[in-house]
Amino acid sequence: MRLTAFTDISLRIVMRLAVARREELMTTRAVAGLLAVPYAHAAKAVARLSELGLVEARRGRGGGLQLTEKGRRASVGGIVRALESAGDVEIPEGAVAYLCGPLPFMRDARAQLIAAGVAPRDVHYEVFGPDLWLARGQEQD
Repeated sequence: MRLTAFTDISLRIVMRLAVARREELMTTRAVAGLLAVPYAHAAKAVARLSELGLVEARRGRGGGLQLTEKGRRASVGGIVRALESAGDVEIPEGAVAYLCGPLPFMRDARAQLIAAGVAPRDVHYEVFGPDLWLARGQEQD
């Protein structure tokens, strides 16, 4: 899997904050310097991680960045799915999607495509294993 630079920077920020002491507050500028990434890119990633509830960003004197409890419990896969969701991609009318991958990925991608207006009949997938959607009562239409 190839990650976007944005997701890479975001994951590196989460990992750096995960090893920080609980009382240690790091600024976005400090994290950008440690990771050798442009400040603007780090600031954008911090803003998105904050929107997702993974990072708490406090401004002003005594402020800084910390992982939230949700951020400490989050899986790498969950963070990647949240950052690379189809919600950030404009889906053209009449789009047809072809998916192949692990079932959790395909379930999430299918749900996002349908929420974005793609008809369920236009979402095609190749599953290596049992058809777990039918077992869970989710029909394909």
